[in-house]
Amino acid sequence: MRVIAGKAKGMKLKAPNGLTVRPTADRVKEALFNIIGPCIINARFIDLYAGSGAIGIEALSRGAHSCIFIEKQRKNFLVIKENLGKTGLEESARLIMAEVDKALFILNREKITADLVYLDPPYSCPDLASVVNRVLELKIIAESGLLIAEHAYKNRQWAEAYGSVRQKKYGDTCLTIISNA
Repeated sequence: MRVIAGKAKGMKLKAPNGLTVRPTADRVKEALFNIIGPCIINARFIDLYAGSGAIGIEALSRGAHSCIFIEKQRKNFLVIKENLGKTGLEESARLIMAEVDKALFILNREKITADLVYLDPPYSCPDLASVVNRVLELKIIAESGLLIAEHAYKNRQWAEAYGSVRQKKYGDTCLTIISNA
């Protein structure tokens, strides 16, 4: 796993041991950042289910103003801290070790919004739509922001309920982009 572009380009990132984290493939990561393109510059980014932190770190490396990493597993949380230190991007990062629902409550209470919210829950996550609904209901996404969900392609029907949706398939992975505009 490595940073593809930007200030930390080429830096290798540590991945947590075990099966709890499924790192985003480089081709999916590259496609994601091609899709969001110039929107990343000076963006406020939230990485839900951050795992190793690779997506949020990529966002910071490519010019995001800040990134909030949400991760509930302590071992993953420590890997994110280590990866941020290794890349020198920790000054623009905030880490919250909590379940996603609790973290969204904290962000809402603090009136934090983001231009880009990325979520990559375990592919077996049965309630992806409810997490997306919660992010949208709490207005965590800025008015013209985007929510990007990475999930199993076979689990894509949940997105039909949303108006401005774009889906891209990469093998068994799907990126669903929901516009808040």
